[in-house]
Formats: sequence, C-alpha cells, structure tokens
Amino acid sequence: MAKLTKKQKEANAKVDANSAYNVLDASSLVKEITNVNFDASVDLAVRLGVDPRKANQMVRGVVTLPHGTGKEVKVLALVTPDKEAEAKEAGADYVGLDEYLQKIKGGWTDVDVIVTMPSVMGKLGPLGRILGPRGLMPNPKTGTVTMDVAKAVADVKGGKIDFKVDKTGIVHAAIGKASFDADKLADNANELIQTLVKLKPSTVKGAYIKSIDMSSTMSPGVAIDTKTV
Repeated sequence: MAKLTKKQKEANAKVDANSAYNVLDASSLVKEITNVNFDASVDLAVRLGVDPRKANQMVRGVVTLPHGTGKEVKVLALVTPDKEAEAKEAGADYVGLDEYLQKIKGGWTDVDVIVTMPSVMGKLGPLGRILGPRGLMPNPKTGTVTMDVAKAVADVKGGKIDFKVDKTGIVHAAIGKASFDADKLADNANELIQTLVKLKPSTVKGAYIKSIDMSSTMSPGVAIDTKTV
C-alpha cells in the first residue's frame, strides 16, 4: 500500500470519518483540505438505491449548474451552413459538418461536447464506435440534438452538464473548482442533488439517495448527511 504524503495525512486528519456534514460545511471542508498546486476539480458522488440493469431504474439527465463548472468546455457544432452563423455567435469553438465528420472518422475527438441537428444524426450513426465510448454522441434527451443550436451551445457553455448512473448505482459529476467560494460549490451541489431527487424512478423501493460524498482532485471524500438535502 502506498504511503501517504504529509499533505495527505494533514487532509485526512481534518475529516471526521464518523461524521456527515451539510452541503455548505462539506464545501468549506473540501476547499480546506485541497492541497494541490493547480485549481482542482470538485466532484460529487451520489449513490442511488437503484438497479441500473433495469431499464425503468436507469437515472440520467441534465442539469445547469448555477455557477458553471469552472471548466472551459470545447463545443463542436455539427450543423448545416444555414445554422453556422448562430452556432458561432453562441460561442461554439468549432463549426461545420462534412470536414469535421471526416476528422472524427480519422480519430479526432478533441472536444468536450458535440451539438447537432436532427437532420444530421444519420451521418453520425457510423461514427458511434468512436463517439460513444468517449461520451460524445449527441442525444435529444440531453438537449444536444436540436434545431435551436444557439441555445444548446449557450447552455453547454453556461454550465449545463449531463449525468448518468453507472453500473454500480453511482452518479459522478464535476460541480466546480476548488477556487470557487464554498457557497457557490454548495449551490451547484444542491442543484444536482435536487435534480436527482426529481428523477427518482417510481419503481424504486426503500432509500433512494443512499450516500453523498464530495471530494476534490486527490483529496479524501467528505460525507454529506443525506437528511440535510
């Protein structure tokens, strides 16, 4: 087992493993125990009482974080020529169609989100093996397949993220940066948690939100009291 560094030991000492905190206190503590020389991401891990193997218990959705993620999101808008101007004005980093389809076919995936139009989805189908594993395939459910390209691009740039429960029943999502004020991290965390609550499948019995942990890059996790959310 790897030895803990001095900073890791100091961080662990500040976290009471037997306690659960409210969201704001957890946000403050995560900031305090983050000791890396870069602006670390702050993540939330929410364990749900669902069985992801059952289609009627698959939890996925989108949420717009009030204060954004703190990350510069690179957006590719795959659109027809008549939509290029509005995509550019909305802030898309790359705009076009056939030339980018060819680049993707060649293995280029240097973007975070792809926004497109319903009429273009047929051309993206053959690229599913490249885009799918990287989480880049546009989806109407996440608002990335739409005729309102400008709004979709602006939403993504403004802090909209999509999430999906993994095979172990956990939703992982980045909710900001360690440089954020604690109250902004708390606002973002609460927005995600409340969105998850609204998405509770009707077939779930027993506890739905089983546990919530907040952490930053390389920090220990801080447990959040589920009763406070």
